[in-house]
Amino acid sequence: MILGIGTDIVEVKRFKKWVSNPAMINRFFNKEEQGTFSSDQRACEHYAVRFAAKESFGKALGVGLVGFNFTDVYVRKDHKGKPELVIEDTAKKAVEEIYGNCKIHLSLSHEKEYATAFVVIESI
Repeated sequence: MILGIGTDIVEVKRFKKWVSNPAMINRFFNKEEQGTFSSDQRACEHYAVRFAAKESFGKALGVGLVGFNFTDVYVRKDHKGKPELVIEDTAKKAVEEIYGNCKIHLSLSHEKEYATAFVVIESI
């Protein structure tokens, strides 16, 4: 059974200022998500789609952007390259309190101007 869904779309160019500001990157992105990139455009796309994933997670959880730290939710790729949402600490506690034991599905997409994410939280 589906417990929650969330989607978000962001404008990639919004992250241009963030890319040159390590404090912003550290505030919103887990160390697992941070890296070096071949261009500012690539960095902006990378962070934009991950920020959309965090917002989508909050919407699927029904709490918006409160009740968890952004760095406690991050995107990583599984052994096949599929993106997955990892939740730790404050985010994990929020999920357990609201939904209990569940599975989180994530879909990401981005192109030059926009990045989007979709999260489904499913009961196990």
